[in-house]
Amino acid sequence: MGFNKAFIQFGGKRLIEVTADRLAGLFPEVLIIANNLDLYSYLGVRVIPDLIPDSGSLGGIYTGLSAAAHPEAFFVACDMPFLSADLITLLVREAEGWDVVVPRVAGELQPMHAIYAKSCLPFIKEAIDVGKFKIAGFFPKVKVKVIEEPALRAVDPDLLGLMNVNTPPELERAEAIRRQRLSAAT
Repeated sequence: MGFNKAFIQFGGKRLIEVTADRLAGLFPEVLIIANNLDLYSYLGVRVIPDLIPDSGSLGGIYTGLSAAAHPEAFFVACDMPFLSADLITLLVREAEGWDVVVPRVAGELQPMHAIYAKSCLPFIKEAIDVGKFKIAGFFPKVKVKVIEEPALRAVDPDLLGLMNVNTPPELERAEAIRRQRLSAAT
């Protein structure tokens, strides 16, 4: 998009507000990992700067897990306007006994909509230390439960909870879906 997607307007709110509101309704703790704390302070949730700068999303997961009060945490990108409580709850229900619970759609893992346990921390740190920032790069070293598409569609038939907006056309599509949902509800 060429700018911070967290601040994209979507239905009268910024995407980060939509995300924080949805997560606050599901979890007792919501953290935002961001290096400019002032930009997010108005949301009323803890904002934590990267513990390891310039380590991408993997570094964000490392920071969030390090700061989380709970033994596992749900991580999501800020550009997913239709987060599904049912889909997130499915992942949470499957988390016991696993280090990572991650959806797979069309053969692709969705590591920025997944549960990670603190047991992943040393393996994430090891990957970052050697400059390997692909999130799934450490997965072979931990216990990973993949939730396949049929189970995901059972709770989110159109998989809108996994939709993100990376381009202007994707944002236009998301807005059209939002408007369609509004008109269907009235």
